[in-house]
This record gives sequence, structure tokens and C-alpha cells, in this order.
Amino acid sequence: MKRILLCGVAAIALPGAALANCPAVTVADPMGVAAGANPQQYDLAEFQSAAGCTMAFSENPAIGDLNARIKGNPDLPPLAERLPSEPLVVAPYDGIGQYGGVFDALSNATESGTSDFLSVRHVNLFRYSDDLQTVVPNVAKSWEWNDDFTQLTVHLRAGHKWSDGAPFTAADVVFWYDNLMMDTNVMAEPKDYALAGGKPMKVEAVDDTTVRFTLDAPKPGLIETFSFTYVQPFQPKHFFGQFHPALDSNADANAQALGYENGYELIKAYYGNSDWMDTPSPMLTAGDKLAGLPKDTMPTLESHILVKETTEGRHYVANPYFFQVDTAGNQLPYISEMDETYVGDEEVRTLKLLNGEVDYKSQAVNLTQAPVLLEGQEKGNYTVDVKPGIASVTLTFNVTSEDMGKRAVFNDVRFRTAMSVAIDRDQLNEVVAFGLGTPNQYIGFSPRPDFIEEKWSNHEIAFDPDRARALLDEIGVVDKDGDGDRDLPNGDPFVLDWQFSTQASSSQLVELIAQNWTDVGVTTTIKEVTSDEYRSSQSANTLDVMMWGKGQPAGSILGDGEIWVPPFDGYFDVRTGMLWAEWISSNGSAGVEPPAWVAELKGHLDTYQSSAPGTDASIAAAQKMVEIMTGELLFIGTINAPAPVYHSNKLKNFPEFKTQSYEFYRTYPYRPAQWWLSE
Repeated sequence: MKRILLCGVAAIALPGAALANCPAVTVADPMGVAAGANPQQYDLAEFQSAAGCTMAFSENPAIGDLNARIKGNPDLPPLAERLPSEPLVVAPYDGIGQYGGVFDALSNATESGTSDFLSVRHVNLFRYSDDLQTVVPNVAKSWEWNDDFTQLTVHLRAGHKWSDGAPFTAADVVFWYDNLMMDTNVMAEPKDYALAGGKPMKVEAVDDTTVRFTLDAPKPGLIETFSFTYVQPFQPKHFFGQFHPALDSNADANAQALGYENGYELIKAYYGNSDWMDTPSPMLTAGDKLAGLPKDTMPTLESHILVKETTEGRHYVANPYFFQVDTAGNQLPYISEMDETYVGDEEVRTLKLLNGEVDYKSQAVNLTQAPVLLEGQEKGNYTVDVKPGIASVTLTFNVTSEDMGKRAVFNDVRFRTAMSVAIDRDQLNEVVAFGLGTPNQYIGFSPRPDFIEEKWSNHEIAFDPDRARALLDEIGVVDKDGDGDRDLPNGDPFVLDWQFSTQASSSQLVELIAQNWTDVGVTTTIKEVTSDEYRSSQSANTLDVMMWGKGQPAGSILGDGEIWVPPFDGYFDVRTGMLWAEWISSNGSAGVEPPAWVAELKGHLDTYQSSAPGTDASIAAAQKMVEIMTGELLFIGTINAPAPVYHSNKLKNFPEFKTQSYEFYRTYPYRPAQWWLSE
């Protein structure tokens, strides 16, 4: 997909004489915006100049009461002192909204902040517009690259403040990089997106509103990482600094006075020890220490801030310092409160959706639920749209299994080929996707770019159980004891223990594949577990079969190549080769050395990430990446299918999504801060 990198939004040409107050421009009625433009948001000065107006700002009348529920926040100053000097002006889709209401969200049990609900309040330096191609400013006001993509300069908004009223500056970006991402006491090792050419970046505050990223190697995809992911390259230095030993000599003493062993332990209580921005807050983890803590949760730039958390869910209130306004000058968000409930049982979740108890949901709403949800739309006063997906359900075997007999088999590409051709993808499509999906092989890139040959999407996906049996015979996975089931070459019984979460896929799909594998003699047992249980077992290297949605757009891989290097994704996704990853991170002192093709794949990834998109070098590197990854069949694709997007009819300014996908960060391109509730 083409990526257009903008450092600002063009001024709009509005007809008519100068106005005392600014017009309520909407996306539906852009008032003279040129055809083909993307009139979703505007720079304040350009908007006022073009409209011939001076914007007067207004606030949620309940904002003072909402602020009083945020522990540690002082009384609010006037709105003009809470907004940046140049707030982001957001054009609502259909009309200026109304303040108030409680947004009801539904997440899987024990899922402390699923990406679906998280994306409703999320912000980053930039974002994708809802065309899913154009990158536009968000937290940042603008940016520019140097000619060879080795220096990115980002300009922030003067006067921008954290949710507790403290200034947000370039120092908060430097703090995130130097003192969280690159501090092994917080992050065991830096993420791929935080490196360039495998080396750390230099991040410096030029002044309060200018931050500069200097890279050892070109990385044009860095801008994409700061546009579509949950990663937030800024954290509140004013709050964490008092507990960080590198910044305060009394950090440990400050933390110990609050009941924590040292400063790092207190930082982890708020921030966690990963880049996932929704780890449990002290409200869930601090116990009797909570009362003495200065805040219940760390300050944020998001539209809403957490004020209550239990094992049953979370509650949020509007951020009184949020940096966005609508085109009539009303501070966003419109929605005053958000309530998130955890429900682990898929049937109970479906019932709540049918009853209209939820305002929006797409994650873990599977296509198999669509018929009953579509039938109940009128009665439940909601709408269901079935939209294309980006990633597709992908399987892998544990190539570093602690069971050496299984490890040997899982590492044989002939076994992986057998298990791929044993899957009846046409049956999966008809039964699980109602014929709306497309059988496919995992190639890494999704959707498949034009520069990747179609043959790879079809590699070893033809249903051929006889060939599967022949390949299994060839590698010695045969019935040695005459009980009708295949055994490992060493004579041990061979049973695949498949634990899965319905957050990743419907149970029906798992049942069909398990039967396919059992039919060729590989006995496969299945067990549904929670997402947390699955992820914990995957991290512990105890699973035989792993499954989740997988596949990334070409642009996002420019910035983050995590899916191409062991363990081939993050904690929340499908991984394999855990001991390969340990060997690499320990420089060979621990773990298991991966096969040579893993290093070759990493070399091509480095070339792809350091090359300008569309160049011969970039295309050739991407082609080799697919050839290696797909040829090895380390991951096995199933079908790419559409999925439902559910929303209440009470939710206004809600547009039709182009895709139901995590890969473009769910609701984030559709600007949820301008959603509002009609009741």
C-alpha cells in the first residue's frame, strides 16, 4: 500500500466573509475543501486564517467533577490554560457532538485492556488517516526527515500538558527512550522498532517542543511505528523521574517510603516492564500500599484516564487536559466516561452484544457470530458491518520444544509441509467463513504487495491428505505399536496438545483443523484456555501448537520487523523458537542455536528496513524474506476472512471502517474522541 508522509495539513479554502466565531466544519460538509483532500483535522492557525475566524473554546460542563475523581489532580485552571497554544482541530464526521454519557466496552476476562478498547482512547505522535494510507500529525504538530532517513525531527505542541496538568515536552520523549526503553532494569532488551541497523538511536531534546532522532542506519519506517501502534514514545518524566535512579539520587528512598523495594519496582508498578501500555495499574496490584501512592495511575495524554480498576473491569473519565478540539472549539472528547467489563465466556459476550449492552466491539467478535448478531440488529439497536481482515489465523509448532522427540519432528520442514497440506482450507472457508474467505499461506506481508509473487500465497495450501501421510511416513512418524495412531520416530506416542483462545479464532476452526490432522494419523487434542493462560504457556515454552492472527502491512514492517526474527512476534501474538531467541539475545551463551536461514532472513530484513520504499533494494529484500519464511513453512496460514464490526446505534460520528484489523490499530484511524452518545 502506498504511504504518503505529510508533515502538516494544508490550509482549507472556506467561502464567505470573515467570521467572529469559527464555522462547525465536518467531514460530511467540509465547506470548500478541495476534492480528494482529507478534511479530517487542521492546524489551528491555518484553519482560523482560511476561515477568517477566531476560535472560542468550550469545555464539558461536567469536567470539574470528572477531574475530582482523578487521584492527585489539583483543581482545574481555565480551559485556555489547559489546552496547547495550538490544539489539534478535529472535524467530526457528521456533526458537532454532545457532551456526556458512559461508553460501555466489553473485553475478555482478565484481559487488562484489550487492544480493541485501548485503541478507542489511544494517541501517538502521528496517526493513519481513515484512508489507511496517509500519515497525519496527532500528538506531534509536524515532522521532517533528512534526505537519507537517518534523522527525524519532531515538533510538539507548545503548552501541551499531561492529564495532571504538568507540561509535556521533548524531555518526556527522551526519558521514554533513554530511561525506559534502553534501561535493562525496565526493559530486558530494546525492541526492534527502537533500533536502527541493530543499534540504538540518539534521541535528544533540541528545545521544549523539538525532539530529534538520529539513526546509525536509514529507517524510513520509524514514522510508521509512531503512527499505528500502541507504542507511545513518550512517558511522564516529571512523575517517574523521582523514582528513577539515573535521575534522582533519592529514587530508591522515595520508593521505599511508599512501600516498594526500590525505584525500579515502583516504576514497574505503574509502567510495567514491557512496551504494552495497558499493564495492570497499582489499583489492581498495590494492595494496601495504594492509599499512600501519589497517583492511582500514571499521567497520560490519551482522551480518557483510568480511575478505577478491579479484576472485573476498568472505568475511565475524560482527560481534562486533552489536546484536541472540534471545529466549533469544543474540547474533546465528547464522551465523559468509559466503562470496560471483562467477560471470558464467548456465549455470554454474544448475549451482551445481542442485548445492546455494548457500544462498540470488534476484537474477538468472530465471523461465526455474525449470523445471530445480524439477525438481532433491530431488536438490540445496533449495527454490524462485516469488513475485510488484514491478518489471518496462523499456526506454528514449537521448534524449541522441551520434548526432544517432538522438537526433532517440528524442525523438519517435511513435517510442517505435511501438516499444511493436511488442512482442508476450502472446508474451513465454507464452514467458518461462510465462503467469504480466501485460503492462503502465511507470507509475512498482508495484504500481499504487488512486488510479492502470488505463488507464495498459494504455497503448499492444496488439500492433499495422501501426500501428508506419505511425508509423515518419510520422516518416520508412523504407527509403531499398531494402535492406529502415529508415533514419534523414537517410538514415543505422538499426541499434539493444542491449547487455544477464542480471542484468536473460533473454536469451530480449531476443531476442524484438529480433525484434519487426526485423520492423517497425528492425534490432536484441543483445549480452550483464556488468552492469559495461552500467553503464559507460550512464554514458558510448554505448548506444542500455537495460534493467533498474523501478518503485517508492508509499511509497518519498515518500522518494526519483530515478526521476522525469533521468537517471531511479541508476547500478545503467536510465537515459536523461544530458545532460538534466547540464544540470539545471549550471544550464544544460552538457548538453542537457530538454523542458518534465520540469520539470512534477518539480513534481508535489515536491508528492507534501511531502504527507501519502492526501490530495487527494498523490493529484492522483501522478496527474499518471503521466499525464506514461506519456503520454510515455520508458520502455516489458514484462510483470510472478513470479520464483524459491532457498534450501538446510539454511538454517533461513527464511520464505516475499511477493515476490521489490529494491524491498523482498530478504531484509531477513525478518531474516537469525536464519537458521542445520543442517550
